[in-house]
Amino acid sequence: MTAAPVSVPARPCVILVDDDPAVTHAMQFSFDLEGLDVRSFRDGESLLATGDLPDTGCLILDHHLPGMDGLALLERLRATGVRLPAILITTNPRTALRNRAAAAGVPIIEKPLLTDALLTTVRKALARQA
Repeated sequence: MTAAPVSVPARPCVILVDDDPAVTHAMQFSFDLEGLDVRSFRDGESLLATGDLPDTGCLILDHHLPGMDGLALLERLRATGVRLPAILITTNPRTALRNRAAAAGVPIIEKPLLTDALLTTVRKALARQA
């Protein structure tokens, strides 16, 4: 008698775009402990080139990226039909950036990431998709 295959539920996916390897490593480690699958990219062009984004999950976009900034990347993703919820991370956002983010419906979490605000915001975004 053979055992029926056991399906393992997919871990929720977080797409992280940040060019700082230390930040990326720390977030990958932290989110992995929380049961989240993290796919990381160093810049927007790398993410756009993959063409392989999940149907559900969450985007975490650093504002200061080489090439295009995080909100410009989000605009490009939205133009291709990507509707994943997004979170912008940055240091000392100015009023103009806060206004752009608000217009795009994107919360901002400020660096340094010393509290659980980012994880809490990711969990809320993932829960809204469920």
